[in-house]
Amino acid sequence: MGSYPPVPPRDAQQGSRGGSGYEPEILPPKPGYAPAPQPARRRRPLWAMSPATVALVGINCLVFLGMNMQQLGLTGPSTRQLVQWGADNAGLVLIYGEWWRIVTAMFVHVGLLHILVNMWCLWNLALLAEPLMGSFGVFAVYLLTGAAGNLLSTCVNWWRYYPDLARYHDIGVFPLGAGASGAVFGIAGALIVLLKSPRLPVPPMELRRLRKSVIYFAAINLVLGFGINVGASVAHAGLGIDNMAHLGGFLSGLLFAVPMVPRLGSPRPIFKARLRNAILLIGGLLVLFSFYLDQLPG
Repeated sequence: MGSYPPVPPRDAQQGSRGGSGYEPEILPPKPGYAPAPQPARRRRPLWAMSPATVALVGINCLVFLGMNMQQLGLTGPSTRQLVQWGADNAGLVLIYGEWWRIVTAMFVHVGLLHILVNMWCLWNLALLAEPLMGSFGVFAVYLLTGAAGNLLSTCVNWWRYYPDLARYHDIGVFPLGAGASGAVFGIAGALIVLLKSPRLPVPPMELRRLRKSVIYFAAINLVLGFGINVGASVAHAGLGIDNMAHLGGFLSGLLFAVPMVPRLGSPRPIFKARLRNAILLIGGLLVLFSFYLDQLPG
């Protein structure tokens, strides 16, 4: 019988790591070799990240340009143009039934400085609000709180100037109201509530800083508005600040955000349900308030 070489132990057959006995050789990279670069992540354009903010600012600017193209200048529209383009007026709304002015007035501006200030505030606040309440939420809070401000302004102007209407039988005694500032204050009010949420994935210090800045914005501008009106009354100036629109927008913005949770950090079904409840709440209150206004003596 021939002799056979001894059989190696089982662990020697399978290799020291318990594998098949084959261990691949790891070669060093070749000189000059570099891994293929990963494609850079394309940054989304602003209109795609915040479409509601861009759309609202764009609509306001287009309306202002259309008004000024009609008179070929940027000196500011006339009273007649403001009425034609949808400014608010208590007489036109409550006597002639032109309720659509409650909405259109928030897209009409009196002059270049007026729209520049309002659009700067709208741009900054809406960009902050859109991640928290979504694009549809920003549209909803703009329209609902802006309408709330215009309705409150219409109501106060009616009671304030109704004796003059009875004396002169002229709806021109009622002042015109125009501008996005009521809706801007509404967005500020909603932000003050939403930025308090513990669900937001933002450091608490940063949240407090943002919330304080919005509170300061609302408080300072409300005080300035009332102060400017006092000065205008003393100087018998023709223009004034529609503080009732500001106040109505701000209070309705606070109320709008109470049933809501911010979109960031919340399950989508919960956020959508809360947003729907907020819209129904403010919308229902506006309808009831409109019925009250419709019953005013006239």
